[in-house]
Amino acid sequence: MAIRDETVERFHHVKQRVADAAQRSGRRPEDVIVVAVTKTASPDQIRQLLELGHVDLGENRVQQLTQRVAMTEEFIARHHDIPSPRPSTVPDQVRWHMIGHLQRNKVKTVLPLVKLVHSVDSLRLAEEVQAVASKQDREVEVLLQVNTSGEKQKAGLAAPAVPHLAEQMQTMFNIRVRGLMAMAPLSDNPEDSRPTFTRTAELFNEMREGGQYGERFNVLSMGMSNDFEVAIECGANVVRIGRALFGEPVEAATP
Repeated sequence: MAIRDETVERFHHVKQRVADAAQRSGRRPEDVIVVAVTKTASPDQIRQLLELGHVDLGENRVQQLTQRVAMTEEFIARHHDIPSPRPSTVPDQVRWHMIGHLQRNKVKTVLPLVKLVHSVDSLRLAEEVQAVASKQDREVEVLLQVNTSGEKQKAGLAAPAVPHLAEQMQTMFNIRVRGLMAMAPLSDNPEDSRPTFTRTAELFNEMREGGQYGERFNVLSMGMSNDFEVAIECGANVVRIGRALFGEPVEAATP
């Protein structure tokens, strides 16, 4: 099977799995956003997803994010400049997500490129985001990364610290806290992720029901290729999927 056909087939397969998991949790398939993690994707695979109408893409690293954003903007502009007898399914723009650890010295570079930062995990980082966003005269949407798995090597706030940081950030006028992000321990068994996802969803619902963070506190980002269905069943409405969409990486891919 050609690489293009494989990517299209994986895309539709992932979307069906997302839809089935959403229905099991009593929600509509369109209530769950798939962020296609392009870390190991080839440029052609990314273009294929855009041709399928996919909008949300995510990156872990700042340098690769910068390259991918430039590549997709060029592709979209070129595509829409060429007349076509058929309606285009390529989106007018991409919603980029910064899903990896964000260093404070990279904030200035990242903010103009992304729709949502998934990985705010300290007051110092939040203060830097606010300072840069204020200078750039923009509102930045962020998620707070919570370490509900308890793994020492994982980034993220301890669960009890999350509401406290969210309250502190309410005084930061250029930041909008949209919700929470979490990662489960790596495992071959997706069910091993359920306790982490359940605890994160409980914290998310407690904070949302409190009402102090506003109606836009409504994003729960959990689940990757190995466990996204369990994450959706636990309440995730954003999942971050790379390998299930693009296959196992053969070598590092750069545009």
